[in-house]
Amino acid sequence: MSLLADLGAIQPIHFALIIPAVAAGILVLIPGYRLGSQINIVSSFLTLLNALAIFHTRPEPNYYLFVDDFNIYLVVLTDFISFTTSAFSASYLAHEKETGRLTRGYARFYHAMFQCMILSMNLALLSNSLGLMWVAVEAATMTTVIMVGIYRTEAAIRASWKYFMLTSLAISLALFGITLIYFTASVTIGSGPAALAWTVLRDNANLLDPAVLNVAFVFAFVGFGTKVGLVPCHAWLPDAHSEGPTPISAVLSGLLLNVGLYALLRFKMIIVGNGLALEPGPLMVGVGLVSLLFGSLMLYRRWDIKRLFSYSSIEHMGLITFAFGMGGPLANLAGLLHMVMHSLTKSAIFFVVGHVAQVKGTQDMAKIRGLTTSHPVIGWLLVVGVISICGLPPSGLFMSEFLLITTTFSREPILAVILVLGLLIALGNLIPRLHALAFGVPEGNLEPLKTAIWPLVLHLGLVLGAGLYLPEPLFAWFQHVAAMLG
Repeated sequence: MSLLADLGAIQPIHFALIIPAVAAGILVLIPGYRLGSQINIVSSFLTLLNALAIFHTRPEPNYYLFVDDFNIYLVVLTDFISFTTSAFSASYLAHEKETGRLTRGYARFYHAMFQCMILSMNLALLSNSLGLMWVAVEAATMTTVIMVGIYRTEAAIRASWKYFMLTSLAISLALFGITLIYFTASVTIGSGPAALAWTVLRDNANLLDPAVLNVAFVFAFVGFGTKVGLVPCHAWLPDAHSEGPTPISAVLSGLLLNVGLYALLRFKMIIVGNGLALEPGPLMVGVGLVSLLFGSLMLYRRWDIKRLFSYSSIEHMGLITFAFGMGGPLANLAGLLHMVMHSLTKSAIFFVVGHVAQVKGTQDMAKIRGLTTSHPVIGWLLVVGVISICGLPPSGLFMSEFLLITTTFSREPILAVILVLGLLIALGNLIPRLHALAFGVPEGNLEPLKTAIWPLVLHLGLVLGAGLYLPEPLFAWFQHVAAMLG
């Protein structure tokens, strides 16, 4: 059966790929920057509406695409943040074009690649085939690699090459893990697309060779773990954040790291379905804790404001990996909530940081002071964002971290102590930096900057709202997905 025949009639799940693909083709041909930015926003909004349609109309799974409660919430989150980032990008790139950092051609190229990035992330999340998912993850990486180096400075090109080399080497290891899965599945299930279909592999996990599964998971963990930014495979992340356009920093921290973790969790769900395979939890717990501690410690004495928050992303992805490694209803629930809250908060913080870097003309924190006085709106939004990312109430991150700490204390008190220590180190490093940035005597440029503020307000409003009240249907939904994860 051909791929097109197996995909069946056109459905909303297909439009999640068609809309950004068509938009990218159009944007390549649009010479005008303003029209291009408007098309980018409209197409991103249409993709978001389509994601909501997929939420209500679930297609039957096939060997290539499928929808379940786990991936649909990530698709909606991805398309929502992509839409708000496209709106932020319009004002951000307009300033970059005015100052001469980007030409009209590069701005047009940015919009086209932005839609390619949405296409790749949606495909990775909706893929039932492990092979197709691998292709989509690599495609998402390639689009962001190109966008990281879009300024064409020596530092930006070096960062993009570092990003490309490390993550491409890692994804080749993940491909070897997928090959091993196909090898053992083809013996018991039969060769062909079924041997790569996640739904088939999950239902027949007990038939697979546990020794091969163990080796495959290790390769997948290293490969996709590099995409997540887990220590010691994190070196690409700070450079990519600090040298690329700020909207891409928001997407990297808020979305692309989630895609890598999603792929890793799909592998984990196959492994735990085999009663004879090794438990993957301890490996995830150990690497997650190391990443949490490393990211927290590296927040000390960071002078580049974007690099500072890139290490914060390493810290939080380590925390989420730890949660899914612990497993169980509460830990999985905490991990799912933290993925959402971190994505919303960190992308909002990078929106603020992008405005700050533009208005001050620098990313050096020593030259940025008194934002609440010189630019009160973005200054106070930065305060709210940092308080939220530190997990202080009433942030939604406080709720997810509280759930994780309590369940860890009840099961592994020693690990809970290490967990709390890492969170306190991060808090102790970020709050003094926030005080210096937001308060005191203003320095640098005091002129106002025309920016799109509503994406920041919307993101942070959702995070604070979730910390105060999480609707019962939504909470029940997260509980159901947590049970799916085992």
